[in-house]
Amino acid sequence: MSALETLAAVNITGNLGAIGYGLAAIGPGVGVGIIFGNGTQALARQPEAAGLIRANQILGFVLCEALALIGLVMPFVYPVD
Repeated sequence: MSALETLAAVNITGNLGAIGYGLAAIGPGVGVGIIFGNGTQALARQPEAAGLIRANQILGFVLCEALALIGLVMPFVYPVD
């Protein structure tokens, strides 16, 4: 039996939505890291703009986390029959 035939014969059982959510959470996790990393650099370079920078950081964080929550909900919206 060749490797391709072996892969075709594999029967995957269980909830693949959990795997999908795990993959979907990678993007927002990276995004949050980039937001706060760059925000920290901006605060170090221009401390007088702290209010504006912090407001933009929080807005970016909220948008990234919204993507993670959408990824959490989608397996329940479109269940596998």
